Amino acid sequence: MREIKNIAVLTSGGDAPGMNAAIRAVVRAGIYHGLNVFGVKRGYDGLVKDDIVPMDAKSVANIIQRGGTILKTARSEEFKTYEGRKQAYENIKRFGIDALVVIGGDGTFTGASKFIEEFDVPIIGLPGTIDNDLAGTDFTIGYDTAINTVVDAVDKIRDTAESHDRLFVIEVMGRDSGLIAIRSGISTGAEAVLIPELEVDYNAIMKRLDQTRKNKSSRIIIVAEGDDEGGLVVADKIKENFPHYDVRVSILGHIQRGGKPTCMDRVLASRLGVAAVEGLLAGRKGEMAGLICGDVQFTPFSKAIKHIDKINTNLTRIVEILSL
Repeated sequence: MREIKNIAVLTSGGDAPGMNAAIRAVVRAGIYHGLNVFGVKRGYDGLVKDDIVPMDAKSVANIIQRGGTILKTARSEEFKTYEGRKQAYENIKRFGIDALVVIGGDGTFTGASKFIEEFDVPIIGLPGTIDNDLAGTDFTIGYDTAINTVVDAVDKIRDTAESHDRLFVIEVMGRDSGLIAIRSGISTGAEAVLIPELEVDYNAIMKRLDQTRKNKSSRIIIVAEGDDEGGLVVADKIKENFPHYDVRVSILGHIQRGGKPTCMDRVLASRLGVAAVEGLLAGRKGEMAGLICGDVQFTPFSKAIKHIDKINTNLTRIVEILSL
């Protein structure tokens, strides 16, 4: 087992609330264990372009409450090539960096797996994505903040929906995963939730709308952006069946990525950041640190990046039961 003296941390892919808390935890845990810590700007692109800076305890002061990522994030076409990865390896060797902590989602871990395979660099990953679509952890960093942002927005939209007796179709993020939609749908009392994991049954949706209480002053439909139809098409179909409804569409978009991380995301990121550093010191590599049933556990990248394509059907059933 090689001795690790210097480590680097980077964030890659889409930003997620809590990434800064994870960076802070990695830096301070590294210092606590006597390591030198570096930060890589703009993800793998920074590795290729030698955008690497030393970090100390002060570098991560007063960031735990901030959304986004102080290290920035970017896609890297160069890192997808062998030549780009070789340049990245030469850069980290020049800095004497022995191991990496990468924070991101499946694309981040796919790149890390390739880097390990070709250059045998010890890497531990942290699950940083609002979609919560990685295996090996109950919750990803940023998910709790994102769904609370959605709930807050939908609650406000509900106020105006009730004032005008309107039906709102609200589109939330989740290109490949409906977990943001389903949990926010339950917590906001949505009449229906449309997610990419399940085929849309418009007949059932129209029947449900027809059978709900006629004196309802507002109705909410949550649609994950991954649904082939999209919020605008769903709204048009409802208008065709219920021309008397005043139907409006609201696409929440990137507000779901921003904002101060919740307490849950800050604690999750902090626990996993410390675990990543200690995992590297224990000789681990090619694994993601996650939280399962309250305990930190490590999952190989090959298993973590397998998208969770099954939804808990009990959650969709709850939506139907409570939409009376």
